[in-house]
Amino acid sequence: MRVWLRKIREEAGFTQEEVASKCGIGRATYGAIETGERNATVVNAKKIANVLHFNWTIFFEDTCHETKNKIVSNQRVV
Repeated sequence: MRVWLRKIREEAGFTQEEVASKCGIGRATYGAIETGERNATVVNAKKIANVLHFNWTIFFEDTCHETKNKIVSNQRVV
């Protein structure tokens, strides 16, 4: 599960449906990305990051995402 993604979404005040709609992807697809059942494509990672205001490359890093999120949470970059 991508706890960091859920936390960012919830802090932004969005539901999964709202993020999916803003990204132009299905809610089921977004939900699967958030739970880790599905990997985001580069295109979808960029869309999600743009909506939630964080660096899209976090999806593809090998380091602990929770640690990375703490570092960038106050300075999210797209």
